[in-house]
Amino acid sequence: MKLGLIAEFDAAHHLPSYQGKCSKIHGHTYKVEVLIEGPVNQDGLVMDFYQLKKILSSALKDLDHCNLNDIIPNPTAELIAKMIFSRLKLELEGTSVRLVQLKLWEGRNKWVAIE
Repeated sequence: MKLGLIAEFDAAHHLPSYQGKCSKIHGHTYKVEVLIEGPVNQDGLVMDFYQLKKILSSALKDLDHCNLNDIIPNPTAELIAKMIFSRLKLELEGTSVRLVQLKLWEGRNKWVAIE
């Protein structure tokens, strides 16, 4: 069965090698959609939503209200998504679920997905 969760964080960044507006520092409200998959356990849950929320919050904790360039030299949506995906995969190791997809929204109308 699949289970999903959404979280948000706010951060600033600039794209150093980009020609255009995004070369200047600016901010976004990012939305992170996580999709996991696993068996329904004896307790009737794939994973407790609260537990998944704690894991996702841990993966995002240093990104909220920061300059993403301090963490990733070229913080494109694609590279931010890859980093969060890797963090979540590590956090979920040893559980009965697997990370199926992560979708990162940069503002309202733009997103990238990684599986």
